Amino acid sequence: MKSIIQLNKNYCYICREQTGYIVERRGLEEHHIFGGPNRKLSEKYGLKVYLCPEHHQFGPDAVHKNPNYGHDYYLKQIGQQAFTERYPDLDFRAIFGKSFI
Repeated sequence: MKSIIQLNKNYCYICREQTGYIVERRGLEEHHIFGGPNRKLSEKYGLKVYLCPEHHQFGPDAVHKNPNYGHDYYLKQIGQQAFTERYPDLDFRAIFGKSFI
């Protein structure tokens, strides 16, 4: 499923959040906000964003270097909020096992 958070996949979601500007970048990577055992659920419900390699894997604040902290936790909060707005009849905590808000 397409992302319900980021409609344009040509820019890094975190870069845009930090600067307020959309700067199109190449080499973006798809990031499933709820990974591990919840990766398929992230795909099913469209809970993913596109990140530059620095914010995804390689930079000091990359989501995969700091799980459940910083940018990663922020994206989980955004993901939960988007899920709740898009699927008001579903219980986020029952599906994902935890609340981030």
